[in-house]
Amino acid sequence: MTIAKQTGKTETEVNLQNPRYYLNRELSWIEFNYRVLHEAMDDRTPPLERLKFLAIFSANLDEFFMVRVAGLKEQVEAQVSALTPDGMTPEEQLQAIGEKLHPMVAQQHQHFQQVLRPLLAAQNIHILDYMDLNQEERLYLRQYFESQVFPVLTPLAVDPGHPFPYISNLSLNLAVVVKDPEDDEEYFARVKVTKVLPRFVPLPAAISHKNTNNCYQCVPLEQVIAHNLEYLFPGMNIQEYHPFRITRNADLELEEEEADDLLLAIEQELRKRRFGGSVVRLEIQSDMPSSVREMLTRELNLTEQEVYEVSGLLNLKDLMCLMDLPRPELKDPVWTPVVPPRLKRLGDLPRGQDNSDKEEGEDFFAILRQRDLLVHHPYQSFAKTVQRFITQAALDPAVLAIKMTLYRTSGDSPIISALIAAAENGKQVAVLVELKARFDEENNIQWARKLEKAGVHVVYGLVGLKTHTKIAMVVRREDQRMRRYVHIGTGNYNPKTARIYTDLGLLSCREDLGADLTDLFNFLTGYSRQKSYRKLLVAPVNMRDRMTAMIERETEYAKNGQYARIVAKMNSLVDPKIIAKLYKASQAGVKIDLIVRGICCLRPQMLGVSDNIRVVSIVGRYLEHSRIFYFHNGGQEEVFIGSADWMPRNLNRRVEAIVPVEDPELVRDLQEILGIMLADNSHAWELQPDGRYIQRRANDGGSEQSSQKILMEMSLQ
Repeated sequence: MTIAKQTGKTETEVNLQNPRYYLNRELSWIEFNYRVLHEAMDDRTPPLERLKFLAIFSANLDEFFMVRVAGLKEQVEAQVSALTPDGMTPEEQLQAIGEKLHPMVAQQHQHFQQVLRPLLAAQNIHILDYMDLNQEERLYLRQYFESQVFPVLTPLAVDPGHPFPYISNLSLNLAVVVKDPEDDEEYFARVKVTKVLPRFVPLPAAISHKNTNNCYQCVPLEQVIAHNLEYLFPGMNIQEYHPFRITRNADLELEEEEADDLLLAIEQELRKRRFGGSVVRLEIQSDMPSSVREMLTRELNLTEQEVYEVSGLLNLKDLMCLMDLPRPELKDPVWTPVVPPRLKRLGDLPRGQDNSDKEEGEDFFAILRQRDLLVHHPYQSFAKTVQRFITQAALDPAVLAIKMTLYRTSGDSPIISALIAAAENGKQVAVLVELKARFDEENNIQWARKLEKAGVHVVYGLVGLKTHTKIAMVVRREDQRMRRYVHIGTGNYNPKTARIYTDLGLLSCREDLGADLTDLFNFLTGYSRQKSYRKLLVAPVNMRDRMTAMIERETEYAKNGQYARIVAKMNSLVDPKIIAKLYKASQAGVKIDLIVRGICCLRPQMLGVSDNIRVVSIVGRYLEHSRIFYFHNGGQEEVFIGSADWMPRNLNRRVEAIVPVEDPELVRDLQEILGIMLADNSHAWELQPDGRYIQRRANDGGSEQSSQKILMEMSLQ
């Protein structure tokens, strides 16, 4: 394609379909997870928080193997040779993933063993090995094993009469070799480390050989089992034991077109997931002998590339439990989300009462009638804003209907309780529960049934589309008219994640937004071919076209010699069509800043293609989850927030909503948030053209600017 340069130089030919202009999605995700690991290795991070990031790194890898690696392996087995935009085959991607991850996983375990474990020990938190215990401590653990552990264990023999047992997904196991003294033959057995007991067994302070105050000691459960194996194999000689762990394909394979009952179909697939698909990873300790290793890889049908050797403990994800220790000095300072200034005059909402008798200005709905409200979590309280909005609506006799989408929420969510209360109070309540929210399907089925039992109208989304949008609408009778109040957000209606994810939400009673949400809910719950919306950008209806048009508009401004600018914040940037449009905009002279937390397939700073594009990723105390899109528009600035990333799945296969923020003061607030994040030199990483990320640091003598800390401080003002 031909691109005309603003400089007046001769036109240059740049083929934007060339794979060299795109980064691989899977390798980009691995780079993101390395940034998570770096937080565990950063000595600026408090010790227990470092342990938390180490656990998150492991949990992220589990899901990556269960879904992404499993999918690539299926493609290889099906002899799929299709290329990704970066020009890699599935087989090449699997090879590259292994080359990236093997040293990274080794680095993770080495850091835990050599740095974090001693660091925690210096703070009187001891993760002990069984071999280091004294006699009294071993006696205690033997008694614990006899009373608590032994009754729930099931040793499984492997011999001609006992085929190799099924190994469940993400289970920690012991490969045990025993010798029969009667025939001097060696036999293999598998013992599963039970998940019904804590992974780390605490030792009572009374028997502690450390003998210091505020001391916590624990021993890994698998070691407690391993050193008491004679109870499981009486009369046999225990020759050796070796921990191992496997990961299976756990993605749902759902043919929605064939499913008469989506709820039933999901439940059936969940039962299959419990057993899992093919094995995609084997984790072992580095001292496992080749004979045991070869037997496991053979029985599990794995290649050497799929075996991950580690030194020390397996499954570091379980270290997350140590975050519950009452050691605040080893964690981030406690943060209490604040109440937005406009809501501070509202008192607590007594249970079973409403605020309908409050004077104008004191009622939540009256505050929204004055002007829109932008909320920013976790800096501002989710409970005192979004949760309060739904709870008050449930109790207010003037409210006639509540409609919401639920993608992920917590089992004890006050919002679920409020919706049930609203239905019991005679209001019409309609909730779209997305059953296909990966790894939350089972929880969502439970809420769906609970809501249905209370009389809530529950729907399960659209065939072929996942409903990811975060929207709520309240219909209220006021002075003989109906008024609609709305919330459109970037995050889930989940009070737990609202404390650790950064998200934005717009609360409004603008008539055009109320009308748009009415149309969108009708699209979700009924039959609708709605093609246009007044204000909302809705996927898969008009979002791609509108986003493309706004990028092209900035491109035209630049071509005409005018100032042009795009700033976009999102979780992932993958869509090749959007990336190509951004490249064209950069070539025309548009200044583009992208804040992309995770995957980014765009290569910035390439001469003649993306010179004007800068990409940063911020990984810190909170998970950056909000999406903001800014377009300069010739001085008539437009700013949007919403639920969608620039990914094919968000733009093509999900129901998403992005809303324009039009209140000038709120527009300035969002611009300020973007500016603060772009200036971060503490937890921001700059993407290089070759796909590497380099962490920013304050210049010599300069002050460290942490965007999340600044936003916390600003919320207190």
